[in-house]
Amino acid sequence: MLLVLTPLVAQRPFRQYPGREYESFPLPHDYQDKAEWVFGRLMYPAAMFGGRGFGRGRFGVDWTQGYSSWTTDYPRSDRHFSEAMRRLTRVHSRSVEQPVNLDEGDVYDWPFLYAVEVGHWDLTNAQAKALREFIDRGGFFMCDDFHGTREWEVFQASMRRVFPDRAIVDLKNQDAIFHTIYDRDDRYQVPGEQYVRSGRTYEYDGYAAAWRGIYDDKGRLLVAICHNMDLGDSWEHADNPEYPERFSALGIRIGINYVIYSMTH
Repeated sequence: MLLVLTPLVAQRPFRQYPGREYESFPLPHDYQDKAEWVFGRLMYPAAMFGGRGFGRGRFGVDWTQGYSSWTTDYPRSDRHFSEAMRRLTRVHSRSVEQPVNLDEGDVYDWPFLYAVEVGHWDLTNAQAKALREFIDRGGFFMCDDFHGTREWEVFQASMRRVFPDRAIVDLKNQDAIFHTIYDRDDRYQVPGEQYVRSGRTYEYDGYAAAWRGIYDDKGRLLVAICHNMDLGDSWEHADNPEYPERFSALGIRIGINYVIYSMTH
């Protein structure tokens, strides 16, 4: 029986959860098609601030059931980015994302993982170990949409458990990840949709965009960290006429560079 069941659970099928902004989102007609690349969205438990858990959404639903901070921009952002991959590259990309729970053991089936709002995450020791194993086996991790000193400290608290032995460093303009498809030496801060109302490119005390990462011993970038910016919103609002096109143009190109780098390095 175990021999029969093992291949059936090896890769979980597509699933969709209610998000913080979208409870129901239409599926593209080809969502069940298999593809060369899939946008993996990391599910995670959220940190507590002053007794309040950002991981518990409306109706007290826990993070494994959606409504949590990991669902920010989801799934509209993911679908728009997957569509950009289809239009702007030759990579055969699936039209829908895959939510990935580190506790479930299928993380190795989705070699590109993206996490949003990591200034609110709080990985367990087991999840940190699983993420480290995923990256050590060749997986690539990108995180985005967190701002200021406080959220950086929350992010680091979990990332130190993943990589206690590797430093986070600033990425240099000449790094290959900025030149895989598009040459992006001229980067600028990409704000969230709040820019439409506030006119500010920053949030909290995150005044300057920080492009950071973690390398292995051979100089391969393992983790791409987008601090004080919101590329996820730039994907989500790429079709919003009120959100400036230049932010989506940069956000999409940076994301594509990161994906192609992850597949070729």
